[in-house]
Amino acid sequence: MTDVLASLAHALTAGDITVVDLTQTLSEDTPLLVLPEPFGQTAAFSREEISRYDERGVAWHWNNFTVGEHTGTHFDAPVHWVSGKDLPDNTIDKVPPQKLVAPAVVLDFSAECAANPDFLLTAEHIKVWEAEHGAIPAGAWVLFRTDWSKLDVDAYTNRKEDGAHTPGPDASAIQYILDRDALGFGVETIGTDAGQAHLLEPMYPAHTLLHGAGKYGLQCLENLDRLPATGAIVIASPLKILGGSGSPLRVLALVSE
Repeated sequence: MTDVLASLAHALTAGDITVVDLTQTLSEDTPLLVLPEPFGQTAAFSREEISRYDERGVAWHWNNFTVGEHTGTHFDAPVHWVSGKDLPDNTIDKVPPQKLVAPAVVLDFSAECAANPDFLLTAEHIKVWEAEHGAIPAGAWVLFRTDWSKLDVDAYTNRKEDGAHTPGPDASAIQYILDRDALGFGVETIGTDAGQAHLLEPMYPAHTLLHGAGKYGLQCLENLDRLPATGAIVIASPLKILGGSGSPLRVLALVSE
C-alpha cells in the first residue's frame, strides 16, 4: 500500500474523513420526471418479493425490482441525449473507472433559489464564485447547491400548468463549465436542466451541451449543504449496464474534517 493510500485508510478509520451520502433513498415514493404526452415516461421504482424466510425460500429474503435508468439519484451518460449519440464510448458501461472518483466543487446558490424557483445559474454567477473560491479545476464535478432536496414532494417537483418550475443553468453557465474542462454537472433537482429549460437557447442547455461534449450529469442529489465549496472527493459509480444511457447509483462524498 502506498503512503497516500495508507494515509487515506488511516484518516477514514480515525474519523478524520467524513463520508457524506449524497443519495436520495430509492423507493416507490421517489418523485419522477414527467414528460408531456405523447412522450414515453420513465418507470417508477417497484419491487416484488421473491421470498422472505418462508416456503418460497426458507432461509433468505430477496426481491425483484424494476426501475428506470433515470429514476431517483442517477447518472447520465452522453448517449442519453441526441447531442451525444454519435460519440465514442458514450454509454454508461464505457465510463472510465478513473472518472468515477473525482474532486468536486459546490456552487451554493440556495438563497437565490429559495427566492426564485426559476433561478438560472449563469457564467457570471460562476465567475463571482471563482473570485472567492478559486478556479474550477479540470476533471472536477461541478455541483449546484439549491437545497431543493429539502422540499416536500409537491414543492420539489413544482409542477404548474405550463410545466415544472425548478432552478437550473443557462447555456452560458454550461459553456463556462465546459471551458473549465469539468467532469460533469450535478444537481439536487430531478434533471440537470431548469424546469422551464425548453424556453432557453438551446433548449435544455445542460443536456445538449454537456452530453454533446462527452460530459456527465448527476441528478437528485442531497446533502450538498454538508460539503465544502472545494476539497471534497465524490465517488459516483453507476451500475455497469451494457449500452445503458444512465443508471441509479449511490453517490458518496469524502470530506476532510
